[in-house]
Amino acid sequence: MAPMRESSPAAALRAVNDIGPIFRQYHDALYRYLVRFSGDPDLSADAAQEAFIRLAEHPPAEGAERAWLYRVATHVLVSDARTRLRRLRLLTAGQHRAPFGDPPRDPHELVEANERRRMLESALACLSKKQRMALLMRAEGFTHREIAEALGTTTGSIGTLVARALAALGRRFDQGHEDTR
Repeated sequence: MAPMRESSPAAALRAVNDIGPIFRQYHDALYRYLVRFSGDPDLSADAAQEAFIRLAEHPPAEGAERAWLYRVATHVLVSDARTRLRRLRLLTAGQHRAPFGDPPRDPHELVEANERRRMLESALACLSKKQRMALLMRAEGFTHREIAEALGTTTGSIGTLVARALAALGRRFDQGHEDTR
């Protein structure tokens, strides 16, 4: 087993210099082997690169580099091919289930949704900090006890706080609708 290498920029530079001769000696032959093995030059280049990265990170015993590089590069290539095949199988098997994105929304709906969002933001801004927190936490599914702990108040006051916040929002929305009539 190779000795532990320090992880510093200087150590990384030494590791690159250590594998430089190995790279020059084996890279071309390894790449040719991988291309013949896979038939894909791009995947072969990636696999060869990954093998040399792993060599720099975790070198094998001295003198075993060539066999180690071929084994690692072949494993990377086979693993990548399995992943691609699995993804292709999943995509083709579930074409009827695959989401293709939402259909475009009606421009009028978008305008109305933006207007409702703007009105809600404006109404929420008019609430006190405690009312806004209580209402938003309730909308997220918090219990009254959890809201009370977060606000530093009693559980009994949360119901009243939420009711007042909802009433204030209702009044604000009623005002907004009267203004548009």
